[in-house]
Formats: sequence, structure tokens, C-alpha cells
Amino acid sequence: MGGHGHEPPYTIPKHTEFQIKGIPQLEELQEALARKGLKDPWIRNEAWRYHPGFGTRWQRARKLFFRGLPLGIALTAATVAFDKFTAKEGHGHGGHH
Repeated sequence: MGGHGHEPPYTIPKHTEFQIKGIPQLEELQEALARKGLKDPWIRNEAWRYHPGFGTRWQRARKLFFRGLPLGIALTAATVAFDKFTAKEGHGHGGHH
């Protein structure tokens, strides 16, 4: 179903690739937890969020919220233009009731 080859089209990264060392936000969180006598064994699962390939928080938010904006504006303009060109006198949205 997923293609012609027998291998997946992606590679799953190894868990050892993601380390919190060198990520100030996660190191700070780990230190704060240690001061309270706590430890988060799953903290490395958040390391992917800080990988340069995923961009900053603002870049990820902008991609999430504005990804379809150009297409939406183009389709809206096309719909309005189509409606204006195909509207008949008295039958369009601007006619009197």
C-alpha cells in the first residue's frame, strides 16, 4: 500500500540521537526537577522540538496557522470572480427581493 519497495519511505531515528545535552531549556528543566528531588526519564522525548530542522516555536506556529492561507485566498478570489461573472440580472446576490 505504501509504495513499490519493501522498505518504508522514511527512517526512524534512533533514541540515542536525541539528547538533552546542549539544549538549555531542557537542561534547565532537568536541573529544576533535580533540585526538587525529581527526575524525568522521558525528558529526551522532548528534544526533537529543539532540533534546528524543526525551526523555532514561532516558525512552527506560523507554518501551522498560515500553511493554507495562500491557497484559501486564491480559491476565495476565484469563487467571487466566478459568482460575479455568472450572476444574472435579478438572480444574483445584489438583486432586490
